[in-house]
Amino acid sequence: MRVLVRRCWGPPLAHGARHGRPSPQWRALARLGREDCRDSRVREKPPWRVLFFGTDQFAREALRALHAARENKEEELIDKLEVVTMPSPSPKGLPVKQYAVQSQLPVYEWPDIGSGEYDVGVVASFGRLLNEALILKFPYGILNVHPSCLPRWRGPAPVIHTVLHGDTVTGVTIMQIRPKRFDVGPILKQETVPVPPKSTAKELEAVLSRLGANMLISVLKNLPESLSNGRQQPMEGATYAPKISAGTSCIKWEEQTSEQIFRLYRAIGNIIPLQTLWMANTIKLLDLVEVNSSVLADPKLTGQALIPGSVIYHRQSQILLVYCKDGWIGVRSVMLKKTLTATDFYNGYLHPWYQKNSQAQPSQCRFQTLRLPTKKKQKKTVAMQQRIE
Repeated sequence: MRVLVRRCWGPPLAHGARHGRPSPQWRALARLGREDCRDSRVREKPPWRVLFFGTDQFAREALRALHAARENKEEELIDKLEVVTMPSPSPKGLPVKQYAVQSQLPVYEWPDIGSGEYDVGVVASFGRLLNEALILKFPYGILNVHPSCLPRWRGPAPVIHTVLHGDTVTGVTIMQIRPKRFDVGPILKQETVPVPPKSTAKELEAVLSRLGANMLISVLKNLPESLSNGRQQPMEGATYAPKISAGTSCIKWEEQTSEQIFRLYRAIGNIIPLQTLWMANTIKLLDLVEVNSSVLADPKLTGQALIPGSVIYHRQSQILLVYCKDGWIGVRSVMLKKTLTATDFYNGYLHPWYQKNSQAQPSQCRFQTLRLPTKKKQKKTVAMQQRIE
């Protein structure tokens, strides 16, 4: 039998006794919550009524876990599950909408959130700041599944920045949302995992999505207790993970080391191809590979003075070798009007250029840093793996 009781803004704010008192703004918000829910009936234990906010593949995994819990009638953790997602130009919608439709879950497109009653909200990769009036509709507030060890990498692209900066450890944080600011609420649960060597952001996100989904279910099983034990985020160690723009994909041959270029490739290469400039043409570098020691021992590479951006075709390995700040990277394929293998690019472009300029040095035929105009850069800003909730 379900027990329903009268209660107001049920879960306490994060432990203020140990980590400082709540801000005046939040105390005012708590008073507003008490006024709004005097006549509400709030469940003190599962099954919960959940409204889920999400968009992408990371969020889809959390939704899948919630749906599986709702279907598990023996456990009785989730009674009601509805979904809010963002509009999409694709007729199929974003991954979260696709899953909701396939699973016959009620789904709304933001800013429509339906008119039902819920106990708790859950956010994962939603991309919108939720206002205090919306948060107060949920007696237990809104939980956020965030793929980093907060306060490190607050913001929309934590997984990308984890890879980009070469972090060796990452994790997932389940936190409670606060109004007006992103990713600053109390931590309810946090787990760390090692970052697999040379993993891409896409691969790492898949690992973290499964971890986050399991952690979310664990928190929901003991929701009132989890909220009571919430701890404020530490002041030290906070970093921000902004959105990645098209300008980030432009390789700076004179400034970036081979390791930095490979990190950039693993972080964003599957979403925005890395770009460079060759003979006033923009070239996208599609498939980067590390250069082994036997190739580096080739006299062709060691016997001449080179500057960053110099590009040489290595026939034996069939790759383009490009010199950067501290060494070489390999490129297997590029896009210049169409996709070309390294061999195609050499036969169609590099070799003819050298035939016409037989006395030229590789430095005269080099890749150069592409500088995007500011306005163009702003227009091409990509909302990638958004993690703003």
